[in-house]
Amino acid sequence: MILAHNSIVPVIQKSAFVAQDATVCGNVNIGENTVIMSGARLIAEGFEIRIGSNCVVLENAVLRSTDRHPLSIGNNVLIGPHAHVVGCTVEDDVFIATGASIFHGAKLCRRSEVRINGVVHIKSVLKEDETIPIGWVGVGDPISILPPEKHDEIWAQQRPLNFPLFVYGIDRPAEGVSSMPQITRMMIRMLKSHRDDVVVG
Repeated sequence: MILAHNSIVPVIQKSAFVAQDATVCGNVNIGENTVIMSGARLIAEGFEIRIGSNCVVLENAVLRSTDRHPLSIGNNVLIGPHAHVVGCTVEDDVFIATGASIFHGAKLCRRSEVRINGVVHIKSVLKEDETIPIGWVGVGDPISILPPEKHDEIWAQQRPLNFPLFVYGIDRPAEGVSSMPQITRMMIRMLKSHRDDVVVG
């Protein structure tokens, strides 16, 4: 399904293929010979999603931009099933495996790999030819690549990155106070704008 969002219609090159039950919504630009498979969701919330040529986005992957973070995918990139890729930069020849998560402001440089269920946190940079192993976590710039059981070490690097402020524009509150009421109200206002989306293809 191809949807216009805020009157912006996706641009899809004629040589590209989008499966009938995939969703491409809003300010999305899909390059030559790129394939978007069944159940994939490409949702642009403000800034553009730009996907280069000869890319493959497999089943049920979710690619999003936000009103704070565009999403840029280079050429010859493979994004596996159930991957989550949001508001980041992915250069050419990158492999993102099944179930991997790449967060806002991250950068995956040329020929890097994020293997099954790997994570690259906000503002983290995976350099050329580097790999996140299966289930491991990359955080920071320069990046530290850690196994998931090293939660305290991951959090020590992640906390100063201030996820709520960087992603939602809402500063982390004092201990014992939740930012979730502000975040959910803001997201509800934004997401309800999809009521006016128009099917264009």
